[in-house]
Amino acid sequence: MASHRILLLTPEQAMARRAALVDLLIAVVEDGASVNFVLPMTREKAEGCWDGALADQARGERLIFIAESDERLDGTVHLVPAPQENQRHRADLAKMLVHPLAQRQGLGAALMRAAEEEARRIGRTLLTLDTETGSAGERLYARLGWTEVGEIPGYAMRADGSICDSASFFYKVLSAG
Repeated sequence: MASHRILLLTPEQAMARRAALVDLLIAVVEDGASVNFVLPMTREKAEGCWDGALADQARGERLIFIAESDERLDGTVHLVPAPQENQRHRADLAKMLVHPLAQRQGLGAALMRAAEEEARRIGRTLLTLDTETGSAGERLYARLGWTEVGEIPGYAMRADGSICDSASFFYKVLSAG
């Protein structure tokens, strides 16, 4: 098993890894992950997604964490601080992606812990996220102490285009850092 580094990327570092981030998104969607895309997953769709995320990051609207080894970029998660004036204490976690060849190595948990720690550091004490009910993500978030608040049936499609039975919504209250 490769040794991984968890990094919070600067916009310049993220741009330098754009191609690897695109490759990661394609790999997880082709493996069946329900992360806003349906097959066929084209490079053009993945590039458009990352171009938007990198633009958000450059404006200070998104923080991008990665897990990488010397061989490959194997994971990412985004921390998206709420922009609303009355929600300056809150952020969303999004785009939790772990490469199919690197799953079950603790990368998802390490990425989540890094995002939670950074959220504390920047004064965000309430985090939210959603995931496909019954997914590995749902099990991970529960193990990490997130609280499920409910499900919405038929909320999104799977990568194969079928409607998911439901999406589960979670939150986590962080102690002040």
